[in-house]
Amino acid sequence: MAPAKKRAKKKAPINKQALPNYKDRGAGAGGGKQKVREEIVMRCVVIGALLLGLGSSVAFADPIADFYKDKHISWILSADAGGGYSSYANAFAAHFSEHIPGKPKIIVQNMPGAGGIKAMNYLMSVAPKDGTTIGLVHSSVPYAPLYGISGATFDPRQMNWIGSINSAIGICVAWHTGQIKTWQDLLDKQYIVGTSGAGSQMETLPAMLNKMFNTKIKIISGYKGGNDVFLAMERGEVDGRCGGLISAINSTRPDWFTQKKVNIPVVFALERSPKFPDVPAVGELAKDTRTKQILQLIFSPQAMDRPILLPPGAPADKVAALRKAFHETMQDPAFIEEAKKQGLEIDDVPGEKVAKVVEEAFAMPPDVIKAASEAMSASGASEKGQ
Repeated sequence: MAPAKKRAKKKAPINKQALPNYKDRGAGAGGGKQKVREEIVMRCVVIGALLLGLGSSVAFADPIADFYKDKHISWILSADAGGGYSSYANAFAAHFSEHIPGKPKIIVQNMPGAGGIKAMNYLMSVAPKDGTTIGLVHSSVPYAPLYGISGATFDPRQMNWIGSINSAIGICVAWHTGQIKTWQDLLDKQYIVGTSGAGSQMETLPAMLNKMFNTKIKIISGYKGGNDVFLAMERGEVDGRCGGLISAINSTRPDWFTQKKVNIPVVFALERSPKFPDVPAVGELAKDTRTKQILQLIFSPQAMDRPILLPPGAPADKVAALRKAFHETMQDPAFIEEAKKQGLEIDDVPGEKVAKVVEEAFAMPPDVIKAASEAMSASGASEKGQ
């Protein structure tokens, strides 16, 4: 039986009416085919552009900007209004906002009390942790738990440190009409200083001089903040104040230094400061290595003189964004000019360095911490009005 022949497949008929200009597509030197290719290419370009636009909108979406847009940030200060901390915050806030994605409005809120401990406790336990509340605290306040200061229920190692606007040495100042002019006067005569309470350098630093060097400083606590102490000096209520005062005086009372309205008997540093070459540094007065080690711990807050922080538990992306914005603000010519105009000393201290300073302090040998704590304990402080 002969094999069956394969039947040839019929080609499907072409619906010429469904293809406009069908005849032209095969005509000429590929002219019609060229038009088809052009149509296909054009459609691909349009589709590609649409996809690229969609991809770009996704790629450039900024969740940080979306979060902060139309929001405000509450900036909690551990100091009273009118002092150096307020001067820094008010000068920094508007420029800082410009560098934060979404440009949220920053509202400065003063929360003085207990030498800054009140604000730190609030930031630790009460403040929102979503990135809408930040703090600017006294540089000595993070050390309050380390030294066992009553009421300090926070752990500064859990805070998210954004950066510090300055680093600075500390000084004591005495009103020019009083009897305190030199270091020797502090050893021989009574020097009355005002403070805002335990935890503040206004109290811990003069207490340290009494304990370690037998000075005759009388500490009066109960003032609302550093600015109130300055007013008390002008009234003759106290002789002076100790702490990181240089920028505060330059910004709020610029004539005090230039017109010699205050005397500076001592500088809180390990070495003499070029700013006050004729004034002895406390480190010069130390007679042994152990004393210098204790002083090194006591003076370590000077490396972060105006520290900014986010509460513990704040999202990592908010911390990173605010650290970046902080650094950009510190390099912003407009802010630098504003700081210069107001007499504010500035130094760009990264948040990572602030965190390291705090960590290293808490890692010091227990005997050194104990000695530093005992040296700064103002057990003999009196309340204002007593």
